Formats: sequence, structure tokens, C-alpha cells
Amino acid sequence: TLNPLQISQNLVTDNVEVVEGDVAVISCRVKNNDDSVIQLLNPNRQTIYFRDVRPLKDARFQLVNFSDNELRVSLSNVSLSDEGRYVCQLYTDPPQEAYADITVLIPPGNPIIESREGQVIEGNETEMTCTAMGSKPAATIRWMKGDKELQGISKVEETYDHMFTVTSQLRFIVTKEDDGVPVVCIVDHPAVKDFQALTYLVVHYKPEVKIIVEFPDGLPREGQNMELSCQAKGKPHPQQINWVKVDDDLPSHALITGTDLYIENLNKTYNGTYRCFAANSVGESYDDYTLYVYDAPTTTPIPTTATTTIPTTTISLPEATADSRAGEGAPRAVDHAVIGGVVAVVVFAMLCLLIILGRYFARHKGTYFTHEAKGADDAADADTAIINAEGGHNNSDEKKEYYI
Repeated sequence: TLNPLQISQNLVTDNVEVVEGDVAVISCRVKNNDDSVIQLLNPNRQTIYFRDVRPLKDARFQLVNFSDNELRVSLSNVSLSDEGRYVCQLYTDPPQEAYADITVLIPPGNPIIESREGQVIEGNETEMTCTAMGSKPAATIRWMKGDKELQGISKVEETYDHMFTVTSQLRFIVTKEDDGVPVVCIVDHPAVKDFQALTYLVVHYKPEVKIIVEFPDGLPREGQNMELSCQAKGKPHPQQINWVKVDDDLPSHALITGTDLYIENLNKTYNGTYRCFAANSVGESYDDYTLYVYDAPTTTPIPTTATTTIPTTTISLPEATADSRAGEGAPRAVDHAVIGGVVAVVVFAMLCLLIILGRYFARHKGTYFTHEAKGADDAADADTAIINAEGGHNNSDEKKEYYI
């Protein structure tokens, strides 16, 4: 029959995970101890501590605490050979045992990223591998491209010393937007945190070409000059840029300076499609510009008419209108020219009117009558004429005088 006190006694311990080189602590705990002896044994069942005495000659084991209820021992500089099952033993009748398994964690070496090619051409598939060597237990590997997680294919190999090497392979199609994007190999292992390796993608792509009109600002018109700039970017940078006119030769006045095409004195014979080519080691691209030369800006004269009637002068002016074609670039000084012409017509009309009125009054004189003595002309002397003239005005002849 078992002693009830012995039945109530309880021996407890815990499993331990420790990174190689760190310190492991083993605790043997007892409840309701009746002064029984506690001891700790190694995986070979050699006594490490008997109560507070260490029979084993391994200075890495040190007593941390000893009491009736606990025996706590530390093991420093843990190595893989220390891994195994340790025994907490309580000398009762029957003896009690509890087991603490020590697991030694060995972190992997620095992860290594390798790429099949150092430079990838846009649209091609690239292959990368990430290797985490010599870990225990085996690590897991994840991939990130920028902020996007990618799925790789992992392979685990166990070495002769029970270590593990993990290799993950990643394949994907690259675009030009991937140029300079980081690719990260992340290694997850209980012995380490934030363990990763990083590389940057180098993507080569053919040029992107765009033609820019430097001048003129508006519609190209006859007589103007034009400059077209060919902007090209690619990786590697385009080393060759050419200008051609589709289905024709470049105008004789065209001048190519670097990446720019300069055309003097535009005319309609220059109409057509102009193409800029840019090339690098990846390929060739081009952009087109279609030139249509418009008529040169002109000024349409505004007609004026004047109608003169004597003695009344009537001047009619047409309402000024703006021609949409002539209005472009037409100087506003045309309004002053119209006003000057109208004033000149008015002054000329007034001078003509004054001359005509002068001639009219010169030819139409005024007439009136005076009553002189009618018999004075027939009188023999002056006295007789005066006598005849007195009271004789009723019979006097009509005489005319003129006034101008």
C-alpha cells in the first residue's frame, strides 16, 4: 500500500529549446516533499547534481537554486552534443522521474541569392535561387519582389551531421517596370529573426521614343522655321538616333543637330511624315510626326465707299468685320488707316461743295427797280430835266442795277 503523502508528491520539469552557444536552464520542481532527495541526470543517466553536490566534472553545469522544492541547474555554451533527454529524479518509494528534453537550435548561415543572368531583357524569364545552409531544424524560405510576395519551389537536404540545407528556386517574367526593384529572400528559423538576403533587378529594354515640337508654338505656316526634338530613353541608353522622311528625302533646308531636326522656311512641299529612330543593344523603336504646312497669315483690306450729292453729302461706311483667316496676326493699325481715309474723303467733299456754291451764286444775281425822271433824257438842259423829273416818277422807265 502506498503512503498517501507519497501519492500527493508531484515532480515537474519543462522541455527546453536553446540556440547553440547560449545557456539552457533545467528546473526540477517538487510539491509536498517529505525530505526526499532530488537529483538531475544527463541523457547517459550520469548524475549531474545530487542535491546541491555536482559529481559530474563538467564546469558548464552550475547550480542556480536548491531547496526542498526545487533543483535548478544551468548549462552554458550549449552545443549539439548536449541535446537529449535529461532526468529529474526524486528518491521516494517508488522513485519518481520527470523528463526534460533539450533541443539545440542551429541557425543557418547567411542566405545566398544567385541569379541565372546578371542582366535580364524585358519580356524574358529570369531564374533566382536562395540557399540557407547548415541549420537545425530546416529553415523555410519566402520571396518578395517589391511589396509583392512570390512563391518559390524549395528543396531540403539533410547532411551527415544531421544539419539541413534548404534551396528555393524562383522564376518569373520581367518587365521594364521591374528595373531597379528589390528582390528579397527571407529565411524563417526559430533561432533567428529578420534573416534575409537582397538583390536588385537589372532589366534591359529597347528605347521609348517621343517627338516634341520645340517651335513654332501654333500651327506651322509657310515661311516659318520648325524644330523637332527626338526624346528617347532605354536601357542601355540609346546610342544611335536617326531622322528620315517616310517615302521621301529630307528637305534640302533640313539640318540635324544631335537629336533635333531643324527645318527653315517651311512650305507646302515639306508636308509629310517625319520619323525618328532610336536603337540600343536590345532593339529599335521609332515615333512619327506628320507635318502639314498652313498658309502664311495674311491681312484682308477693309473696303470703304463715299457718295457725294450736291448740295448734300452722304458718306456710307461698311461695318468693320474680321476675317477669321486674315485676322490671325493682322495688326490693329488697320483701324487708324480706315479713319484717315474717311477724313480725307470728307474734306475733299466739303471743298468741292464750296467751289460749286461759289459758282452758283456768281451766276444768279439780284434785281430791283428805281423810279427816276422819265423825261430827263429828252430835256434840253438840266433845269428842264429837273422840272420834268419832279412828280414824274410814275412815268419813268425801268432801270436795272446788279448786286453781287
